[in-house]
Amino acid sequence: MDRIDEKMGSWGKLFSSWGKISVLHGGILEMGWSGDFRTVLDCLNVFVAVVFYVVLIVKRISCSRESRRDWFKVAVSGSCALVSLEYFGIVVYALVVKRKELSHLKWLVFFARGLIWITLSISVLVRGSKGIALLKSVWWIVFFLLVSALNVVELVELHRIQILELAPWLANLLLFVCGLRDLYQIVSRPALDNCFLEPLLAEESEEEYVGLSQASFLSKLSFSWINPLLRLGNTKPLSLDDIPYLGLEDGALMAYDKFNDVWCVLEKEKGINSSKNFVFWAIAKVHWRSLVLAGSLAFFRTITVVASPLLLYAFVRYSNLEMKNLKQGVSLVGCLVFLKVVESLSYRHFYFYSRRIGMRMRSALMVAVYQKQLKLSSGGRRRHSIGEIVNYIAVDAYRMGEFPMWLHVGWASVVQIFLAIAVLSGVVGLGVLPGLVPFVICGLLNVPFAKLIQKYQTEFMIAQDKRLRSLSEILNNMKIIKLQSWESNFKSLIESFRKSEFKWLSKTQYMKAFNTVLYWMSPTIVPSVIFFGCVLFRSAPLDAGTVFTVLAALRSMSQPVMFLPEALSTLIQVKVSFDRINSFMLEDEIKQKDLQTSPTGDSGPIIHIQGGCFSWDANTSTPTLSGVSLEVRPGQKIAVCGPVGSGKSSLLYAIIDELPKKSGTVSVLGSVAYVSQASWIQSGTVRDNILFGKPMEKNKYEEAIRVCALDKDIESFDYGDLTEIGQRGLNMSGGQKQRIQLARAVYNDADIYLLDDPFSAVDAHTAATLFNDCVMTTLAKKTVILVTHQVEFLSNVDNILVVEGGQVTQSGNYEELLVAGTTFEQLVSAHKSTIESFDASSGSNQNEHPAQHVDQLKQDNKYYGKEEIDGEIRENKGIQLTKEEEKEVGDVGWKSFLDYIFISKGWAYFCSTTIAQLGFVAFQAAASFWLAFSIQNSKMSSIFVIGIYTLISLLSAVFVYLKALFAVLLGIKASTTFFSGFTNSIFNAPMLFFDSTPVGRILTRASSDLSVLDFNLPMAFVFVLAPVMEMLATIGIMASITWQVFFVGIFAMVSSKYVQGYYQKSAGELMRINGTTKAPVMNYASETALGVATIRAFRMVDRFSSDYLKLVDMDAKVFLSSNATMEWLVLRTEALQNLTLFTAAIFLVLTPKGYIPPGFFI
Repeated sequence: MDRIDEKMGSWGKLFSSWGKISVLHGGILEMGWSGDFRTVLDCLNVFVAVVFYVVLIVKRISCSRESRRDWFKVAVSGSCALVSLEYFGIVVYALVVKRKELSHLKWLVFFARGLIWITLSISVLVRGSKGIALLKSVWWIVFFLLVSALNVVELVELHRIQILELAPWLANLLLFVCGLRDLYQIVSRPALDNCFLEPLLAEESEEEYVGLSQASFLSKLSFSWINPLLRLGNTKPLSLDDIPYLGLEDGALMAYDKFNDVWCVLEKEKGINSSKNFVFWAIAKVHWRSLVLAGSLAFFRTITVVASPLLLYAFVRYSNLEMKNLKQGVSLVGCLVFLKVVESLSYRHFYFYSRRIGMRMRSALMVAVYQKQLKLSSGGRRRHSIGEIVNYIAVDAYRMGEFPMWLHVGWASVVQIFLAIAVLSGVVGLGVLPGLVPFVICGLLNVPFAKLIQKYQTEFMIAQDKRLRSLSEILNNMKIIKLQSWESNFKSLIESFRKSEFKWLSKTQYMKAFNTVLYWMSPTIVPSVIFFGCVLFRSAPLDAGTVFTVLAALRSMSQPVMFLPEALSTLIQVKVSFDRINSFMLEDEIKQKDLQTSPTGDSGPIIHIQGGCFSWDANTSTPTLSGVSLEVRPGQKIAVCGPVGSGKSSLLYAIIDELPKKSGTVSVLGSVAYVSQASWIQSGTVRDNILFGKPMEKNKYEEAIRVCALDKDIESFDYGDLTEIGQRGLNMSGGQKQRIQLARAVYNDADIYLLDDPFSAVDAHTAATLFNDCVMTTLAKKTVILVTHQVEFLSNVDNILVVEGGQVTQSGNYEELLVAGTTFEQLVSAHKSTIESFDASSGSNQNEHPAQHVDQLKQDNKYYGKEEIDGEIRENKGIQLTKEEEKEVGDVGWKSFLDYIFISKGWAYFCSTTIAQLGFVAFQAAASFWLAFSIQNSKMSSIFVIGIYTLISLLSAVFVYLKALFAVLLGIKASTTFFSGFTNSIFNAPMLFFDSTPVGRILTRASSDLSVLDFNLPMAFVFVLAPVMEMLATIGIMASITWQVFFVGIFAMVSSKYVQGYYQKSAGELMRINGTTKAPVMNYASETALGVATIRAFRMVDRFSSDYLKLVDMDAKVFLSSNATMEWLVLRTEALQNLTLFTAAIFLVLTPKGYIPPGFFI
C-alpha cells in the first residue's frame, strides 16, 4: 500500500502523488482544529440544505427555465455538478478499490459533500420568492468566505494547499459572484417592482433607456456597458444627446418621491420642533440598503488589503526554503491573483456604486430644495435669499454626491488600521504595545482637530452665503450700478466679504495640513517604536520575516491614514450642509389651496374678503393691510388707486395668498392670472413666455399678441416671436416686458385677472390701446382688478377702491368718489395739473424749435426702429442673444493645469510641493533599503539599525509636512488670484455680457466652481504627484531585483497609455459637458425664485417642477457616465499593473534560493 499522507480535517489529502488516493488511519475527528472547523462547516451546509429542501417542498417552487436564459447561472450550476461528481467518484473509488483500508463511516463524509454540492447545483437554477433568493445568496457568500478563510490560514500555517480543494474553491468563487449578483438585484429591484411611475420624458422611447439599467451582470462587473459611449467618443466629439438616459431607479423623480415620503412620516412622528436633523434621517432611511451594499464592497476590499501582507509573508517563507515545491509556489501566485482581482473589482465598484448612491441623494435634495422654495412663505424668503437658496443646491446638495463614498472610506480606514494592528500583534506579540502609544496619541489629537475644522467650515459657509447673497443682488441690479458708476464700491463690498470668507478658508486648509502630518506620523514613527519594542521585550526576532511583516502591515495603513483626514473633513462639511438644508426645509410654507370654482349660474362674489388683516411680518404690531372687506362679482372691473406705498400691490398679494393673513377670511373662486408690477420674464423665446406651458392655439395666440400691442414689436424682431429674451428680459424695454406679461395672462384664459399697474411702463397712447382693446374688450367677461395711477381710465370701471395707509378708505364708482376733499379727488386733481403743466411746457418748446423738434422725432423713430428701447443690445442677424455655455473640444493637454500654476504665480510652491513629495518617496525607499541591507549584516546591532531607520523616517515625516504646507500655500494663492480675476471680469464686463449670460451661470462660477478651486484642486495635485512618483519608484526597485519584469512593465505602460488615450477623448468631453449642465439647473432655480409669486398664481408649480426634474436628470446622467468611464479606465489600468505584479511573483517563485535577498521583499 502506498504511503498514507492524508489529513481528513482538510477534506482529506487524497493524493500522495498525482493520482493516488489515500485515507487517514483513525476516525474522522482526529484532525486538529482544521478538521474540526471543516466538520462544523459540513454540518452547517447539511442543515441549510435540509432547510432549503423543506422550503422547496412547502412552497412547491419549480426549477423551470426563465424566459431569458441566464447562461452564467447555467455555467455555475454545471460547475457545482462537476464538483459533486468528484466527491461521488472518491466514494466509489474508496468503496471498490480501497475497501479494506477504509473504515465503514469515512465514505459518508465525501458522500455528504457530494449531496451538498448537488443541492448547490439545484439551488442555482431554482426560482423563488425574495426570501428564497436571499437565503441562497447568503448561503453561497458565507460558504465561500469561510472556505477561503480556512484555505488562507492553512496556506500560511501549513505552507501548502490541497490539490483536490482547487476545483471546489473555484466553484465556490462562482457561487460567490452569483450570490453577490442576486443580492444586488434583491437590494436594488424592490423599488422598481412597486413603482408605477411613468417615464420622466414622455417622448422618450424604451429603447433610449439603455446603458446601466439594461446591462448584464458581466457587463456591469467589467464596466463594459459604457463601451458604446467610449466608442462613439472616439469617432466624434460627444454631445449631451449622445449620453444614455438614466434608468428610473436613478431618476430624480423616484429619488425625490422616496425622500418626500419618509420626510412626511418623520414630520408627523417627531414633530416640527424636534432637534433631530430630519434631512439626514430621511436620507438614511431611504438609502440604508444601498449604503449597506456599498459598505460590503468596501469591507471585501479591506479584507483583501489586510490579507496581502500575510500572503507576501508566505512568499518570503517560500523563498527561504531549501527545497522549493513548485506546486506550492504556483498556489501562492494563484492566491495573489485572486486577492488582487477581488481587491480591484470590489474597490472600483465601491467607488462607482457609492457615487451612484450619492447622485440619487444629491438629486433628491436638489429637487426637495427647489420644491421648498416654490412653497416657501414670505418670512422664509426674507430669511433665505435667492443667493443662499442657489447655494443650498449648488454647494450643499451637490456635496452629497461624495458623502456615501467618504462615509465608507472613513469607517473602512479605521477597520483596516485595526486589522493591521491585529496582524502586527500576531507577529511581534508584546512588541506591538509600544507602537500603539504614538498611534493612540495621534488618534486622540484628531478630536480637537476635527472640532476646529467643523467650526472653521461652518464659519466659512456663513461667510460664503453673505458673499453670494450680495453678489446675487448686484447681478440682478447691474444696470443701475453701471449707470451710476458704482462698480468700485460694490466690488469693494464683495472683496470685503471674500476677505472674511478667505480667513476661514485659510484656517481650514492649514488645519488640514496639520491633520495630514498627524496621520502620516503613524506609518513612519510607529515601525521604529515597534522594532524597539521587539528588542526590549524580545517578543520576536528582528529578522527579515518580522521586519517585512511589520512594514507590510503598516504600509497597508498608509492609504487609510492618508484618506482618513480627508474623510473626516468631508463628513464635517456634509454635516454642515445637512444642518443648512434641514433649517431651510423646516421653514414655514404657503399651503396652496385647491382650485375652487363657483357653481354654474351662481351670481355670488367670485372674490370675497371679510375683515382681512394682513402683515408681511408676523411679529409686528402694525399690519400691512387692516380692515379689508371686499366683494367682487364675476365680470366686474375693479380699479385700485392710491398714493405710492399705500398697499395697493399688497392687496393683490393678499388675494393670491402671498401676503400672510393674521385674521379674517379670504375666498377666491376660479383660476387666477397675475401680472406683477416688477415684470418677471423667463429666459427663452417670446413665444415661450406668452404660452407659459400651454399648448399652442394659433388664433388665440395671435389675438393675445394683437390686443397687447405686441404685433409690431414682434415684426421688428429678426426672429419674430422666436427671438430669445435675456434673463429677466434685459434685452427688452420695460413696456415690452409688461406687454409680454399681459399677453401671457390673456392667453392663459383665466377667470380672474389681477393686473398690478401694467400701464406704468408704456406711453399714454399705448396705455389707452391696452385698456380699451385688452381690458375692456378681450377681458369683457372676465373679472379684472386693476391697480393703476392712470385716473383717466377710472370712469369706465364698475368700482374703484382707494387705498391709503394700508386700509381701503373709499369704495364706489367714479362719480361717487369725486367729492371735494377726498383722497380720490386729490389724486384726480394732481393728475390734471400735471398734464396741463406738461402740455404747456411741451407747447412752448415746440413753438421755439418746430423744425428741429420734427427732425429729432424722425431721428429717434429711425433709431428705435432698428434697436431696442434700452439701446444696449443690437440683435445681429443669425445670432440669438443668450449664448450656449462655451466648452473646450478635444484634448486641451496640460493647459488648464499650467494656467492654474502660472496665472496664480504659484510655480514656486508647485515646485516645492514636487520636491517635497520626491524627498518623501526617496526617504521612504531609503528606509526600506537600509533595512534590506542591515538585517543581512549580523555585525550591526539592532539598536543601531533601528536608530538609523528612525532618523530616516523622521526626515520623511518632515517632507510630508512640507508637501502638505506647500500644497495649501499654492491653493491659497491660486484662490486669491482667480477670485480677484473673477471679480474684475464681472465688474468690468459690459452690459451686453449680463444681458446674454444667465445669472445662474455666473453664480455657479462664484459658488460650486470656486469651492472646487478652494478645496479640491490643491490636494488634487498632491494626489496626482504621490502615486506617479511611488509607481516609478516601485517599477525601478522591481526591475533592479528581477530585470525580466521590466519588459512586462514596458508592455503594461504602453498598454495603459493606449487605454488612457482611448478613454481621454470621451472622458474630456464628458467632463466639459458636465461643467455646462450644472449652470442651467442653478439658473432655473434662481429664475424660479424671482417669479415664484407669478408661478403660484398661475398654478404652474407642477410644470416648473417637471422641467426642473429634467434639468437635474440631464446633469445626473452626465455625472454617472463620467464616473463610469473613469472606473472603466482604472479597472483596466489596475489589471495591467497586476499583470506586472503577477509576473514578478512568478519570477520570484522560479528563482533559486539566495538569488534575491529576503530583505528586498520589503
